Amino acid sequence: MSIRREGGCLCGKLRYAISGDPLATVACHCTDCQVQSGSAFGMTMVVKREDFEWLRGEPKRFAMRADSGTAKDCLFCGDCGTRILNELSRLPVTFNLKPGTLDDTSWLQPVAHVWVSRKQPWVPIPDSMRRFDENPEFRAVAPEAAERGLPRERSGS
Repeated sequence: MSIRREGGCLCGKLRYAISGDPLATVACHCTDCQVQSGSAFGMTMVVKREDFEWLRGEPKRFAMRADSGTAKDCLFCGDCGTRILNELSRLPVTFNLKPGTLDDTSWLQPVAHVWVSRKQPWVPIPDSMRRFDENPEFRAVAPEAAERGLPRERSGS
């Protein structure tokens, strides 16, 4: 049975809950994540849309293209600017949640590092960790998600 987890933005105007187990958590070294996080990489947690609900507030959104060329909508707090999640056109049944926005982050553990070709040279990655030079199909990053019925990604968008 999965645990209900809650989170929100820095100012508290946006609150959300996820009720299902996340499909995967990854460290992403793409330049978009570096800029958005203000750090060497960003964290992404893939969750099913059906397991996510807004509890309070209405996010603002902007559209952009990811480093991979995939269209994505970025949802954030219009007051404090905290990015909560990204919606990727090629993965319509999931969200990419920013796991640092969860109230409790003590249990987070990435399963892979993606866009390693763009990582900062001073960032070590453990030898035991899956790593990908760019952004592979999600099933390569988290093969265990395929066992939980995640549909195939859309191609060409």
